Amino acid sequence: MGINRERDIEANLQIGPTDRGMVRIFVESQGIEVPMDFDPDEADEIAEEIRAAATAARAIKG
Repeated sequence: MGINRERDIEANLQIGPTDRGMVRIFVESQGIEVPMDFDPDEADEIAEEIRAAATAARAIKG
């Protein structure tokens, strides 16, 4: 599966702080749970990547 391949899969996404000072991205789909913990600096980098991807997507969409 690549980033450009569309799939008909539903998933739940939750993002929030943990009680240990980490940022958790939690994905759940079809009974599978994927918790991913990042320190705040890594979370900031991920947020910047998401913003950059959104900007690029807008440029493609026109």
